[in-house]
Amino acid sequence: MNVELVTREDLKAFKSELIEEIKRIVQPGQPTTKKWLKSNEVRKLLNISPGTLQNLRLDGTLRFSKVGSIMYYKLEDINKLLEGGPL
Repeated sequence: MNVELVTREDLKAFKSELIEEIKRIVQPGQPTTKKWLKSNEVRKLLNISPGTLQNLRLDGTLRFSKVGSIMYYKLEDINKLLEGGPL
């Protein structure tokens, strides 16, 4: 049976490493990017009218999810659309 002891110094070092990793991931001061956008945000981003956005939904060019009466669009899908690739 192999026994390993964890000292206070080990825990302090782990804490420091963990805090640094969290800081690296979160990066305070950086704007957080939304994963889902509402219709008005998509229209502003693409500079299109509500009718054009509706046409993109109807012809299947832009996928969406509807929660209640609000439609949400994946930012990933919008970026793919802008790059000209398939969704």
